[in-house]
Amino acid sequence: MEDLGRSWSLLSWVASCVMVFGGMVPYIPQYLEIQRTSNTEGFSTRVCLVLLIANILRIFFWIGKQFELTLLMQSVVMIATMLAMLQLCCNVQGTNRVATKQHHFTDLDLRYFWSWSRFEDYLLFCFVFMVFCAFVTFLFLDSTLFVESLGSLALLFEAMLGLPQLLQNFQNRSTRGMSVKMVLLWMAGDIFKTTYFIMNESPVQFWVCGLVQILVDVAILLQVLYYDPETRGKL
Repeated sequence: MEDLGRSWSLLSWVASCVMVFGGMVPYIPQYLEIQRTSNTEGFSTRVCLVLLIANILRIFFWIGKQFELTLLMQSVVMIATMLAMLQLCCNVQGTNRVATKQHHFTDLDLRYFWSWSRFEDYLLFCFVFMVFCAFVTFLFLDSTLFVESLGSLALLFEAMLGLPQLLQNFQNRSTRGMSVKMVLLWMAGDIFKTTYFIMNESPVQFWVCGLVQILVDVAILLQVLYYDPETRGKL
């Protein structure tokens, strides 16, 4: 029984590590693809927007309702990963940009929201959003309805993770430049974490979010099969 308990503890520890760091793995192939081609057109940076909002909201949800520490650490790692992706995209776009007017967060021009010229603008957006969330959260921290709504909102955004990529593929009528490995790893991770949520009896919002993400992953892979015969053969 003691050996069984140790084995279960080790398995639980490994699963926790996968949960914390596994979310960043799908973006490694896409990061390398952008570096190799010096082209960001196939990757929707709005994926980063969705994940940044989702994980910032999740951190404040944790303040109101202390769920597994593993999921809190996962949010910190994902925020760092998304910022790294944005920094690479800004560097590549800055190198390829012709002499046109630059756009900044401080312009407050909604036409160019999330299409800013400098990485610092994305950092400023994150800072302002976190300050706003902190103010509202500590104002209504004693409200159970607010805390639960915050958690649901965080997971709703996370469930929409693949939607910007799905829409960009539809707009481009192509999945070229998008890493198929990234989407396959999204799906593997979503299946793993949904199982993890169910087995660990996490709040219902978590596993419902996971199921929605799996459906979006499937839709993106169907786009690969439909739009790009060459990629379809590789897949």
